[in-house]
Amino acid sequence: MTIRENLEQWEKQYLSPYASYSTDSKGRMRPEPHCDVRPVFQRDRDRIVHCKAFRRLKDKTQVFLSPEGDHYRTRLTHTLEVSQNARTIAKALRLNEELVEAIALGHDLGHTPFGHAGERALNRICPLGFEHNLQSVRTVDRLEKKGQGLNLTEEVRDGILNHQTSGTPHTLEGKIVRLSDKIAYIHHDMDDAVRAGILKESDVPREIRDVIGSTPSDRFDHFIHDIVNASMGKNDIRMSEETHLAMTRMRAFMFEHVYENPVAKSEESKAERLMETLYLHFLHHIDSLPDEFRGLLEQGEPREQVVCDYVGAMTDRYAIAVYDDIYIPKSWMG
Repeated sequence: MTIRENLEQWEKQYLSPYASYSTDSKGRMRPEPHCDVRPVFQRDRDRIVHCKAFRRLKDKTQVFLSPEGDHYRTRLTHTLEVSQNARTIAKALRLNEELVEAIALGHDLGHTPFGHAGERALNRICPLGFEHNLQSVRTVDRLEKKGQGLNLTEEVRDGILNHQTSGTPHTLEGKIVRLSDKIAYIHHDMDDAVRAGILKESDVPREIRDVIGSTPSDRFDHFIHDIVNASMGKNDIRMSEETHLAMTRMRAFMFEHVYENPVAKSEESKAERLMETLYLHFLHHIDSLPDEFRGLLEQGEPREQVVCDYVGAMTDRYAIAVYDDIYIPKSWMG
């Protein structure tokens, strides 16, 4: 018996009957031999951690564009916090922690530079539209490994696709990540907003604080315990009605005071124009795309999609550098 087979046997002996077992995976788009050491979801996690799109997350905006300070979240630190939240819940419920981690680490791989400002710009200017959850799946299916993709399992792909509020994951592990994403950004975006001087903890309405707590750590602790307690022994992942209502109100508060705050978002229109300008430039100078993207064109992919693939994959810093190289005279740059 291989190490992998021993681990698969352990899953069936220890994990909840509602867990996703590695041996019951629906498989990959392209069949391939099993690893003798790692079950399939652990293997997917490893592939995501080692891919280029994951590394780029470190230089992509979470909420605040190029903030002055060392401790603001990036898209990578957001991803790691989602993963930690999700693993804590999965372990407590005896669900498949490796599947949860793979989904969490991959859920934002398709995010644009400059956060949702970049996503809005590409969705507006590209006739095919742009949604980061769909692009995350496209990244792991098509763009990584020079067009070969990562060939992930169906369960991981489903969790990545359905991590948004409107999504309906088909596994409990995917449902955990979907909630953990919300917990993470409510937790850290409030923390960053306080750090930026946009909000104070006392600004959060009393009816919210009375339910989920008055500090980031209090809220984090409350959400985790509430989900675990409400989901224990059930074939579903849920919150209590009181906590769900408080979270909905907290999200509405954050949208009003942070995500749509004119001070916090004062520079986003510039980022959107930069993204639209880069999109139009490469759409009309298609031969200037890197070889791997021109290869997608040769395989029949629409040029609008391939330009989105290239521009949307950039980091904040690289997008600015490309824009400067195209449009700013060298003599102006010192």
